[in-house]
Amino acid sequence: MTKNWTPQSWRGMPIKQVPSYPDAQALADVEARLRTYPPLVFAGEARKLTRQLAEVAEGRAFLLQGGDCAESFAEHGADNIRDFFRVFLQMAVVLTFGGSQPVVKIGRIAGQFAKPRSSDIETINGVELPSYRGDVINGIEFNEASRIPDPNRQEMVYRQSAATLNLLRAFAQGGYANLENVHKWTLGFVSDSPQNERYIALANRISETINFMRSIGITADSNHALRETDFYTSHEALLLGYEEALTRVDSTSGDWYGTSGHMMWIGDRTRQLDHAHIEYCRGIKNPIGMKCGPSLEADDLLRLIDRLNPENEAGRLTLIARFGYDKVEDHLPRLIRAVEKEGRKVVWSCDPMHGNTITAAGYKTRPFDRVLKEVQSFFAVHQAEGTHAGGIHIEMTGKNVTECTGGARAISAEELSDRYHTHCDPRLNADQALELAFLVAELLKKERDSQPQKVAASA
Repeated sequence: MTKNWTPQSWRGMPIKQVPSYPDAQALADVEARLRTYPPLVFAGEARKLTRQLAEVAEGRAFLLQGGDCAESFAEHGADNIRDFFRVFLQMAVVLTFGGSQPVVKIGRIAGQFAKPRSSDIETINGVELPSYRGDVINGIEFNEASRIPDPNRQEMVYRQSAATLNLLRAFAQGGYANLENVHKWTLGFVSDSPQNERYIALANRISETINFMRSIGITADSNHALRETDFYTSHEALLLGYEEALTRVDSTSGDWYGTSGHMMWIGDRTRQLDHAHIEYCRGIKNPIGMKCGPSLEADDLLRLIDRLNPENEAGRLTLIARFGYDKVEDHLPRLIRAVEKEGRKVVWSCDPMHGNTITAAGYKTRPFDRVLKEVQSFFAVHQAEGTHAGGIHIEMTGKNVTECTGGARAISAEELSDRYHTHCDPRLNADQALELAFLVAELLKKERDSQPQKVAASA
């Protein structure tokens, strides 16, 4: 996999979606300091995630990947991290119960600070400035000083990611994720929603099961799977200088790993076969994701798969489909058929967010009914092709925002301005995220019921 590859070899390739730093020496100094910092994640954790994703690829598990569109310095805080984690746990419980299979949990968090943009320039009231590319690069404030790329932001990202990871590990392993707390994960503002009623009913059934297990001697004290959970981090590997600085050799295997996050993905705008982002990602042993949009041809997909996963290792590569609710059936079947024909082992995941962005009342938004429709079409295509709909990849938050229209609370375009807090793209709020989880759980149950022999054979 790493033939003729080094962590620096991407620098000799064409590259897109990168900022132009005015002070090259300052950038080099920051990257040099980052190379001396401890890793944020560890090779053994990344290998464990690959094994779990291999179960998804084989149809024996489901992937839940979600979190902020773009993390920010201003919104970093323990309460925001906790609220996100609570909603994520709720979604995972709903999916596990509905699908009767393990759920692999990966957050878009502790590293998701860079964003690709459709234009290098943003214009407001006739004033043109460089586009905001995420807090790791420049500031969201619309003024000339804020929009100058600043390499020192990379060290701020490292420190914030380390603090976030520390808290997430405490939540996941320190008792907060204990299934006996299933009733305590509900957020206050969701308490009067239809999703909360459904969740409480599910939580009651789980509590009854736990009470039964306790009566026969199976408790959280004796079984760590009841009191702990595996939770992984991911982000788009966009700012390659930062990624290179945190790329390390694993002392046990001799392989290279990106230690800025457990999983990284390549965006739809940076997946050119002979470009820098593919070059960097082909050499690290972390599980890799790749966005697949409407412009991707089947032959190009196969070439990309062979470049990123030449050993055809299950769990190594996740294909994240993001077509738009009305384009799934036009594009996804031919990609699935090409991959199946060549026997490539991949995880298929659905990103129902990025192909469904519109403008309403002056705000970027995503109609929730279109998000649901894309997920439904994704599952329908996989059922027709006899393949496993392996996961969902969503932008979401634990905050009570009004950024996506629709859902059970029927957020209107006129209400978007009430609590529109995103630094980039619109996110599902906790109520909408939980509603989506219940829909996916129903689809998973339908998939399971339609393929009983396959599930039994794989068990």
